[in-house]
Amino acid sequence: MGEVHVHEFMSLDGVIDAPTWTFDYGFDPKMGEAIGAATARSQGILLGRTTYDEFEPAWSTRTAEDDPGAPFFNDTMKYVVSGTLTDPTWRNSTVVGPYDAEEIRKLKDDVGDLYVSGSGTLVRAMLADGLVDELHLFVYPLTRGSGPRLFTEDGAPGKLSLSASESYENGVVYLAYRPQG
Repeated sequence: MGEVHVHEFMSLDGVIDAPTWTFDYGFDPKMGEAIGAATARSQGILLGRTTYDEFEPAWSTRTAEDDPGAPFFNDTMKYVVSGTLTDPTWRNSTVVGPYDAEEIRKLKDDVGDLYVSGSGTLVRAMLADGLVDELHLFVYPLTRGSGPRLFTEDGAPGKLSLSASESYENGVVYLAYRPQG
């Protein structure tokens, strides 16, 4: 069975909205290495509809010369969790339908390791259903106040084990967690 590895950019107060606020910090090359390690092991990309809609125009025209991550995002099969998208235009994309925990389990079995970026609604549902095998959090040294959070007030309590950590020159801290038990 494959694993689901989730990557999120997060503020200190837990906000994970569209991370334009990260631009002021630059992108430390070591951050790329950490993300690259998660993508290198993945046979597929799992995205929610909103993240798909944001990523498709941003990534579909990029080349390896523009960004070393472009071949992964463009060439890897993408599985979009959506009850409304019917005809994805980004190459190597298919719609798996509305969220269904059993469908995600089947993807893990059939595809192998899946990489998820953003997709807060999808990730929260997968966390609640015990489908996330590792969280890769890049925590930025700022607070946002309001905005969507990875862990909401009505979410179930849970315990995690730290599996990796690193700090970068730009003040960002990388934390990787695996669910306990």
